[in-house]
Amino acid sequence: MEREGMLVRSIYYGRIGSGATERLLERFGHDGSFLLRDSETVQGGYCLCVRKAPFVHTYRIVRSAEGWCLQDLGVRLQSFRTLETLIESCRRGTGSNVGIAPLTNPLDKTQLQHTSFGQEFIYMEMCNSSSSVY
Repeated sequence: MEREGMLVRSIYYGRIGSGATERLLERFGHDGSFLLRDSETVQGGYCLCVRKAPFVHTYRIVRSAEGWCLQDLGVRLQSFRTLETLIESCRRGTGSNVGIAPLTNPLDKTQLQHTSFGQEFIYMEMCNSSSSVY
């Protein structure tokens, strides 16, 4: 993740679950708010989560030999060299990514550090990553 640009680093929340993601986007986001988290089911994959009321839409991002792409069973999607370029393409609505919910506002994790929910989130993330040690 350290090789990615500022956008990806600011919206990458690590190993949080779908429930915590939904609570974050419901409490601090609005339509078009989005974040990036680790996939709970695909090792090395990510989930791009977008709020579009009344739902949070989740799109899996996987790495292939050609680069990063949105996972869509049965359809060959455009690949990108970095996560940053894939997300920027989604924000612009270009290429094969036009079917996803609009990405308008990155949910920057540094903005949440000063809230009580942000503290709860930090504790949750630490517990999740430490639980893999057992």
